[in-house]
Amino acid sequence: MRKLLPTLIGLFVMLTATPALTQEKVIMMSTTTSTEASGLLGYLLPEFTKDTGITVRVMAKGTGASLRDGMDGNADVIFVHDVAREEKFVAEGYGTKRYYVMYNDFIIVGPANDPAGIGKAPDAAAALQRIAAAAAPFVSRGDDSGTHARERQLWQATGLPLTEARSPRDGDGWYFSIGQGMGEALIFAEEKNGYVLADRGTYLQYKFGRQQPYELEIVYEGDDMLKNPYGVIPVNPAKHPHVKFELADTFARWLVSERGQQVIGNYKLHGQLLFFPDAK
Repeated sequence: MRKLLPTLIGLFVMLTATPALTQEKVIMMSTTTSTEASGLLGYLLPEFTKDTGITVRVMAKGTGASLRDGMDGNADVIFVHDVAREEKFVAEGYGTKRYYVMYNDFIIVGPANDPAGIGKAPDAAAALQRIAAAAAPFVSRGDDSGTHARERQLWQATGLPLTEARSPRDGDGWYFSIGQGMGEALIFAEEKNGYVLADRGTYLQYKFGRQQPYELEIVYEGDDMLKNPYGVIPVNPAKHPHVKFELADTFARWLVSERGQQVIGNYKLHGQLLFFPDAK
């Protein structure tokens, strides 16, 4: 029995330590819905895990909610797309550094016959002016996401009278703020035969990646105000000592490394490149 005791103790230590060691290699990431809905994370994260042994668990939500996760210490790292709020997040000490990762673009989706005539608008703000003038149905995510933030910037650029929320008044019969994600906004816009500001990746997934057809088309694209940069920020352990900063920082640095940028640049959806590597 005395000879077996050290062996049993060693086995007990191994069994009890294994879950802790495994847990240490897992980080929680809060990210915008577009990185998940576009299929990027399903392609990217297995490559990261293969290279580092670190598993990333994902909470996909609007950028505003992801930033709040970081502020509350509910995530180890955030991966979002609202530069002004990301820089504020770092300046206030919630994040250690914002890493430029990639960009894609927003598009305005609507009926193929484009009843508001936005396809010939000189810029994106003018496109929204035409939608408002025609009182054509427009669906807003209304969820404090990065997409919603960009939409509000575009409405401000129109010079039109807006509410305190920097948008047209919901309830006028043409503007619908639904407080939901990109997928739900696309479906609602289709039901209304209306317009919606969308990220290109999620739109393509709904257009070509589902058995059920999606009828709305890209009717406006290409304006500089539609460029959509993404950044990754490890949460600051000085604010939240429990976060797994070293693992989160490993993830951030991998994303901007030659290897991570190559993986991002290789991802295509239905033959189209969705995200352009942009590490600086």
